[in-house]
Amino acid sequence: MHKPTSRKAGAAVLAAALLALGSPALATAAAGHTAARHAYDRDTLRRDLAAVRKAGGGDVNVLARVDRTDGPPLMARIGTRTAGSSAPVPWHAHFRVASTTKTFVATVVLQLVAEKRLSLDDTVEHWLPGVVTGNGNDGGRITVRDLLRQTSGLYDYIDDPDIQDRLLHHFDENRYDTTPAADLVAVAMRHRPAFVPEPHGPTRWAYSNTNYLLAGMIAEKAGGAPWDALVEHRVIAKLGLRDTSVPGLDPFLPGPYVRAYLTGADGERLDVTEHSLQHTADSGVVSTTADLNTFFRALAGGELLPAAQWREMRQFVERTDDPEDVAEMPEGTYGLGLREIPLSCGGFYYTHEGDGAGVNTRPAVSADGRRAVTVSLTTTTAPPDLPALNRATNTLIDHALCTRPPKA
Repeated sequence: MHKPTSRKAGAAVLAAALLALGSPALATAAAGHTAARHAYDRDTLRRDLAAVRKAGGGDVNVLARVDRTDGPPLMARIGTRTAGSSAPVPWHAHFRVASTTKTFVATVVLQLVAEKRLSLDDTVEHWLPGVVTGNGNDGGRITVRDLLRQTSGLYDYIDDPDIQDRLLHHFDENRYDTTPAADLVAVAMRHRPAFVPEPHGPTRWAYSNTNYLLAGMIAEKAGGAPWDALVEHRVIAKLGLRDTSVPGLDPFLPGPYVRAYLTGADGERLDVTEHSLQHTADSGVVSTTADLNTFFRALAGGELLPAAQWREMRQFVERTDDPEDVAEMPEGTYGLGLREIPLSCGGFYYTHEGDGAGVNTRPAVSADGRRAVTVSLTTTTAPPDLPALNRATNTLIDHALCTRPPKA
């Protein structure tokens, strides 16, 4: 399998090749404004998607969908359902959304805040006494807000050398992993944090999947149900997302789907479609391009959070202590489970990327919720070059969200 890096992904326990957190990089303003003078149609989407496929290595399978209030949905696809087959990528293919799960979880936590079941200023120690401690870790100095906006400084459990070894060299033996979140947090506690938050000091930021394991555990205590049940009831059922689920330890995807492959440590191609590695609150949601568009449009449109909590979610901070994240996404800031990325035509879009076992997800929604686009990429041999993929994906997103329909 691909050589590991120190970048993080949204998968619960994934090889570092699958852990490269990527986010779109800003397209040039000139290109964006040129596109904005023309309607974004299916042919343009296909051209943009072809560029995404090329950036992803040329042999990946890609699917994109644009939903908008000013026109019918646009869809484009390139590739096949299974390696070596002639069956095309299904229009409504299911895939694991990896770190995009974090936006679902943050939404649930903020709903609980609105109901006064917990506070963003509550400490981790208050809800999970004795869980974050040792090796310089101090749950009494980390708040729920720190967890959601990645300002806790906690070590990312996925970077643990033992976990890396199991995934890079023993993926098959570990594909049905059932390690509970609390045990994965304990792995992170074996390591010193990057920093400890200072109440009156500067806000420091570093991405860590450990934060969302803890956020899920706190949501369970405050909400009185497992985190996945909370997501299913409060988000999935509320919006009628019939193709979105949280399968937990079930390693199988609902149909239809595209099979994902990576090259193993022995040089052989490995089918990574079935696994239970992504079963925790940092990565456990399965969805489709259509449902992700519906979710992000509902979030931006005020259907999931009261105004106060939606404002809180958009209290964005600069990314200070994670140079790899900044290198992969030169533009943008981070809120509570949400990124804000500038558009070439002015304003911003909201997103949270997801990179998992053979699948890369890029959802985006305009700030007013009127337009949304999701791109799903499935690998056939190796993970894509994330900076190149992000540049191409952001160009597609920028075109889709900046262009205007033709005059009647």
